[in-house]
Amino acid sequence: MARRRRELREVARETLRAAQRELRARPKVKKLSAEIAALGDRFAEGPLTLGQMVAVLQGRAWTLVIMLLALPFISPIPVPLLSVPFGLTIALISLRLALGQKPWLPDRLMGKPLPPGFFGAVLTFSGKVLVVLEKFLRPRASWFADMPALLRVHALAMLGAALVLLLPLPVPFTNSFPAWMILLIAGGLLERDGVAIATGYAVGAGGVAFFYFLGEAAVKLMEAAKVWLMP
Repeated sequence: MARRRRELREVARETLRAAQRELRARPKVKKLSAEIAALGDRFAEGPLTLGQMVAVLQGRAWTLVIMLLALPFISPIPVPLLSVPFGLTIALISLRLALGQKPWLPDRLMGKPLPPGFFGAVLTFSGKVLVVLEKFLRPRASWFADMPALLRVHALAMLGAALVLLLPLPVPFTNSFPAWMILLIAGGLLERDGVAIATGYAVGAGGVAFFYFLGEAAVKLMEAAKVWLMP
């Protein structure tokens, strides 16, 4: 009996050592800011296309692409010229993820060069934002990020937010709420951070409230204008 226990303990120790060896052998996952720095290095060599960006980002490419495309919209000032193409790209990727399919974009879109001056500034800005975001993101409530059924729900939430980005509304903060929602959900999926994903949903709820009160204000303003113009 004692010999059997010793054998079981030895097997358990050997299993633990094997798991530790496997963990050490695994390539370390780059931080998000390091991924963006790699993009910056690639961009310095010449024009960058969306397809090349996906190739540089490798395994985590599509979720990082979603984050990168959402980052320009987190400021309060709307970016109307980019909201349609960037919002459409995020929507297409999110739709494929929601359907449980590998993300895909048309060759024409994948081969289109990104604007050099603007995109270089976006990369610099993105790196700074992600350095701050990395301090918040960490594995927590991972079940909320890992469950297959919930993955599709999260993708649908990002799809809905992307459709809001498609609306080129010249009103401050109309892009900020959906952009932060996308950023937090995508970052939470990358880092298996259920708390970040839940925060993204909370931001989305705040955006719904903002749009509701914005609509109410617009209706009252129109009524007041009608009374003033037609006494």
